[in-house]
Amino acid sequence: MTNFKKLAETRYSTKQYDPTNKIPAEKIQELKQILRMSPSSLNTQPWKFTFIGNKELKTKLSKVSHHNENKIQEASHLVVFSVIDNLSILDKQIYHCLPEEKIDLFKGYLDTMTNEETRIWLSKQVYISLGFFLSACASLGIDSTPMEGIEPDAYMDILALKGYRPLFAVCIGYRDANDFNQPSKTPKSRLPLAAIIEDI
Repeated sequence: MTNFKKLAETRYSTKQYDPTNKIPAEKIQELKQILRMSPSSLNTQPWKFTFIGNKELKTKLSKVSHHNENKIQEASHLVVFSVIDNLSILDKQIYHCLPEEKIDLFKGYLDTMTNEETRIWLSKQVYISLGFFLSACASLGIDSTPMEGIEPDAYMDILALKGYRPLFAVCIGYRDANDFNQPSKTPKSRLPLAAIIEDI
């Protein structure tokens, strides 16, 4: 069985990838299946995950990713996490996600929020899937780098996304042996347990 505490201690945000080391197709497929099982409030699943392995497309996206250009070009794949932006998609989708007896409850909950509040709430669900994904990568021996440093409008145009808005992206691949940020070279720094955990 996987030692999750050990994974938490050893995973890190990779700063330099080995561009010659690609993730096998079967592992990419496994990550896709794991993402599909991500938890979300009321089972909304308000997301789209775009896996990009094409070198030319990664280069285009890297140019609109601020200081993340090199990481994106070197990584095996880039995964873009997008949220439903056109709420009519959500209206149709709930009939596939929820049992009939819960649909009215869901609609009643949405009626308590403005459209903007709904979009914020949906975005939070996508961030839940990010934590799930980073842990999955670590469990498969895959390095990762979550990045909010992207230009969402440019990403939307390049990927021709309709009804969804990119929130962030994750580089995945295998670290370069000289990556300065790996824990063996730059030990992790965390607050003491007593500073962040309270027992009542």
